[in-house]
Amino acid sequence: MDKTADTTLSPGRSAAGIRVQRSLAIGAGLLAVLAVAGAVLVPGFVSMQNARSILLLASFLGIASLGQTLCALLGALDLSIPFVIGSANILLPSLLVSGLPPAVAIALILLLGALVGAVNGLMSFRIQGQALIMSLAVGFAVVGATQIYTTLGSIYAGTVFATIPDWLRNLAAFNGTTLGIPMPPVILIWAILAAVVILAMHRTWFGRGIYALGGSRVAAARLQISERKLWVAVHAISGVASVSAGMLLLGFSGGGFVGVGDPYLFTTVAAVVIGGTSLLGGAGGYGATVLGVLVLTVLTSILVGLGLSFASQQAVVGLLIIPMVAIYARAPHIRNQI
Repeated sequence: MDKTADTTLSPGRSAAGIRVQRSLAIGAGLLAVLAVAGAVLVPGFVSMQNARSILLLASFLGIASLGQTLCALLGALDLSIPFVIGSANILLPSLLVSGLPPAVAIALILLLGALVGAVNGLMSFRIQGQALIMSLAVGFAVVGATQIYTTLGSIYAGTVFATIPDWLRNLAAFNGTTLGIPMPPVILIWAILAAVVILAMHRTWFGRGIYALGGSRVAAARLQISERKLWVAVHAISGVASVSAGMLLLGFSGGGFVGVGDPYLFTTVAAVVIGGTSLLGGAGGYGATVLGVLVLTVLTSILVGLGLSFASQQAVVGLLIIPMVAIYARAPHIRNQI
């Protein structure tokens, strides 16, 4: 689609650019306000330890939100993410206990993540009217099958213990170091991943195809963009991102727990929405999601610092999402789709 697509998509680029800049400005402004509020309200909020903690937790959510962002740009949502995260979190230690070398076990899980994502994408594409339920069903099936496999001969359902390699613990633990610097390497990995994804979304056929398909399926079809291939590829990427987050969380916690992905059912969608990516597709991007992730993580840090319970934290985040959705829904692109 190179030349044709470039020519056809050009008229919408300036408007799309304005929408993205507006979303980024809102996200950056909200992040700045929260940072000031945290500094005023929470003792010790402005410290290297707290900054490292926020960035570490944000990196897990950011990696898990990558697939959700790409799915949202197509007008879809992947509800299998938390279950795939939990599955990877217990499958890796189980494979290590069975004697598989760590590199082989990780490669196998990445491959399974891509396969599950591709199957999820193919099935949800065939019945797009029920895509949400389909992705949820795939998640249930995956986590159920993984639990059956990992609990064979064990009395500890949902929890798997193993000796975690030191390099994996250093990668994602709070006290991890990067080249001698007291910063977990996963933060740097997330930063590099974000830069690559943002660049790829605007400089490659794949990224432009996602925006074209999310913006108008008719226009994408006329540009000979394969909706099925993109749909499957995006969900496969989501599967890989999910298992990566699950394995990194194993290095963070030191033990496999199938429920470790549960919070990511809501927070990955919330990060996408707060960042300004339209759930109807075609507008937003991973850069906006990065801001959404940071806003959510800083807000959670403040709420925890103020001593609020988990239920209260959810209520506050929900109250934050409502006005953000209202603001972004006023964009002409989204109004026209509605």
